[in-house]
Amino acid sequence: MDLTVVAYVIYLIVSIGLTVWVARTLSRNGRVFIADVLQGNEKLADAVNHLLVVGFYLVNIGFVTLYLRSGETILEARGLFEELSVKLGVVLLVLGFMHLGNVWVLNRMRRRGIMERQQTPPVAPNAWTAPAGA
Repeated sequence: MDLTVVAYVIYLIVSIGLTVWVARTLSRNGRVFIADVLQGNEKLADAVNHLLVVGFYLVNIGFVTLYLRSGETILEARGLFEELSVKLGVVLLVLGFMHLGNVWVLNRMRRRGIMERQQTPPVAPNAWTAPAGA
């Protein structure tokens, strides 16, 4: 078997494995933020969480497959490791940026929810008071 094909197989297995691991981690831990933002609406939180995970998979697996092609033939083990290190390093950076982007979005959603809850009075006003001096 050609070493280039071996590199492709290892790259796909590791990249897709990492993508699945990061997506599951985001899904499990991000659901808490989404449920908080949606004020405890569990069904909506689960639906939004699932949609975010599907989008994450599509973007990352799409990138992994587009980045699969190698520019040169791999002839020795050293070349195999060098090619894999570059490709997996780029995939890890993309996964890291996607992870940070998801955390940033979830945090903004959570902050917005907290701000909206703080602006709503806990009890509806029952009277009106005229300004002093009027």
